[in-house]
Amino acid sequence: MHTLPQEIEVWYIIPSIRREMAMCFSREHKISYDNVALMMGLTKAAISQYIAGKRVERIKMHPKALEEVKVSCNRIVKNKSNVAKEILRVLEIIKKKKLHCEICGEMIDGELHNCKEVKIPEVVM
Repeated sequence: MHTLPQEIEVWYIIPSIRREMAMCFSREHKISYDNVALMMGLTKAAISQYIAGKRVERIKMHPKALEEVKVSCNRIVKNKSNVAKEILRVLEIIKKKKLHCEICGEMIDGELHNCKEVKIPEVVM
């Protein structure tokens, strides 16, 4: 069975970004779970689960993506952006640099192995 790239984003990448943002807000910026939940539009229970490692615990983000999440958190805390815009920004970086393949676990030593993502060929006009 093939997986659409958007399914990988929804199931793995966006929750991973949320987890890292929640941890950054809580640990580095000392923001309470209640306020993190408000900022992110999630429940306090969801924030607690992200931070405790009970959601998307198997998914490890690429170090470059983690750096971008920290940049995003700083921008949000300084009121220079909002959570939705920053999640989209990090998601775009992950797609452009093909880091989603590494997050998915199919990229080994720079090569794709057993990738089940649907590849849509470019149309030549």
